[in-house]
Amino acid sequence: MANSPSAAKRVRQIERRTAVNTARRSRIKTFIRKVEEAIASGDASAAKAALQAAQPEIMRGATKGVLHANTASRKVSRLASRVKALSV
Repeated sequence: MANSPSAAKRVRQIERRTAVNTARRSRIKTFIRKVEEAIASGDASAAKAALQAAQPEIMRGATKGVLHANTASRKVSRLASRVKALSV
């Protein structure tokens, strides 16, 4: 329980930020799932399109601090290599 007005305000701010970050993280996971489903179906063009949609979303997560920059880069890199292997 917050004992001062400033601490109470911080609690309110944290609740708002947590809601935003949770929504952003969920959105990133959805984009990643769409790429993985396209890869699993074997459709190279759909996988490439899904990756092009997912990449800016993942990197935006890194910019906003939801993901670490290296984590975002690693996710994009691994998805890209899987999509590339699909088209070969």
